[in-house]
Amino acid sequence: MAALRDDTGDATPEDTPYQSLYRRFRPSTFAEVKGQDHVVLALRNAVRDGRVAHAYLFSGPRGTGKTSTARILAKALNCTNLHEGEPCGQCSSCTEIAKGTSLDVHELDAASNNGVDAMRDLVSRAALGSPGRQKVYIVDEVHMLSTPASNALLKTLEEPPVHVIFVLATTDPQKVLPTIRSRTQHYEFHLLGADTLGELLRQVRRDAHLEVPDEALDVAIRRGRGSARDALSVLDQVAASDTVEDDLPELDEIVEALAERDAGRALVAVAHLTSAGFSPQQLTGDLIDVLRQGFLAMVAPDLVGMVVTERETIGEVTGRLGLPALVRAVEVLGRAQAGMRDALDPRVTLEVALMRLAHPEADESPEAMLVRIEHLERRDGAGSVPFATPVVPTSPVVPTSLPMSGATSARKTLGAVRRESAPPVPPPTAAPPGVPQGASEPTPEAPAPSLANKPDPAAAGPVPTAAFPTRDQLVQAWGDHVLGRLRPKAKALFQAGRFVGVENGKAVFGLPNEIHRRRCEDIRGDIEPALSEYFGQPVVLSLVVESVAVERADAPPRPGVASPSGPDRSTPATDATLAIPDDEDTSDLSSFDDAEPASIVTVDNSAEARVLQAFPGAEEIR
Repeated sequence: MAALRDDTGDATPEDTPYQSLYRRFRPSTFAEVKGQDHVVLALRNAVRDGRVAHAYLFSGPRGTGKTSTARILAKALNCTNLHEGEPCGQCSSCTEIAKGTSLDVHELDAASNNGVDAMRDLVSRAALGSPGRQKVYIVDEVHMLSTPASNALLKTLEEPPVHVIFVLATTDPQKVLPTIRSRTQHYEFHLLGADTLGELLRQVRRDAHLEVPDEALDVAIRRGRGSARDALSVLDQVAASDTVEDDLPELDEIVEALAERDAGRALVAVAHLTSAGFSPQQLTGDLIDVLRQGFLAMVAPDLVGMVVTERETIGEVTGRLGLPALVRAVEVLGRAQAGMRDALDPRVTLEVALMRLAHPEADESPEAMLVRIEHLERRDGAGSVPFATPVVPTSPVVPTSLPMSGATSARKTLGAVRRESAPPVPPPTAAPPGVPQGASEPTPEAPAPSLANKPDPAAAGPVPTAAFPTRDQLVQAWGDHVLGRLRPKAKALFQAGRFVGVENGKAVFGLPNEIHRRRCEDIRGDIEPALSEYFGQPVVLSLVVESVAVERADAPPRPGVASPSGPDRSTPATDATLAIPDDEDTSDLSSFDDAEPASIVTVDNSAEARVLQAFPGAEEIR
């Protein structure tokens, strides 16, 4: 590792004014540039092989070495004692460039000289000769140039004199004109990692003979945020004050309060920080950065921009929060930070965000519900169990009456209960070879089916079964998945029927009349592939005429549909009949239009009716 060069040389402290650490220990050779190996290697090889381009564009965050590298390149191009692409730093050219008195290097700050006149003056002087081999123009913050100034630079930048090299530096390359970027070789400078910054600061502390503890280096690394210049400025400040003060001493207290779900503790910490002069915007930004480091420590430890000791501390605290809570905290605080721009009191916005994070029950967003579920799983030790098996009672209790509220009665619709006299439905079993499956009554000895073995209505994929599906499975799949995916004409025609059984390896589907059956027979090819895809095996339909269709007992009578006989509404819904003669066409199906699929729907196909169809003998309790 090359030692950093102290620019003060052999002068005594009495003769030389004090310089900041970032100026005294500015890198003077390619080997001293930290964290930019990809740039250093390319430039050193270009100088060594004589393949230097006429224009370069250095981009990257502040304090990463863009201008320093440009000066090193200028030294290497004019050094009289060059060695493997590295400037010697001892010749007159290197010394003058280091002092800023060389006529071969011209620096222009585009932030303060962004007009077209300054750029025209630079272009007019570019052709003039200089003492060295190469004249280097360093234009800092080139994205600040006005459009006329950028256009004035274009022609010279494309075809400069043979002895002129342009080095453009910027922190925002996207604002540089594409025509300028296309005429340069673009090198991106990166922020320095925590380990690289720590190595640099320890070397500076040793070379500058600073008496600062390791805690001061940790604070400088954290507050530097990847910028070598910012970290050296913090180290200089700590060395001058001889004290180590964390920039946000209460920030860890807020994170700890969120982990403990103690909103009061978090609000007290915010009050202390705001009374000390910290703005809510700054607190929110720093808190987001700490939480971000926390979830990075959980999923990608190599990306954490902290020293090892702080990485372990933040990882322990945020580990108790959990990854879902961390991600939600960053999102909530990010929205709060954006909302502070228009808020009358930004502190209130921060406090409300912390309250929502500490008490997810106060937040009705889906993210908050996920955090609450994850917290319950962690508390009950069910984190390793992906799904809990519900306990289903074998003999459900049927209430004899339900309380009434005004004119509205609570009814049990989807939870229709089988009568005690109704036999249980046997589970599907493979039929013996040669014996077809039918819709016959199950034997009393057959065990009652377990609800855990029934197909999941929310499942999106097919349910493969070894045996042909039973009527119960057909009814359930038909109402929950298959019917809703049909095209409008097929859906309108087939929703008037129902599955009545299984016979000779075919699914028997009943329809109201013969005319309706013939219409459905023409498009049966749309239904069988849908059923076969769902069950994972061929399903063949047998369309029959069924004179009884289910109608809701509490629905008003429809035109052309027989109403349930008698005024007694307690009659089970299964007793309602719809008498449609086989030889009478009650609706003109030949004029059916897909744009009006409801024109022939005369049968109730609601969820309650489908449940009553699936469980023969069940009744609706009101």
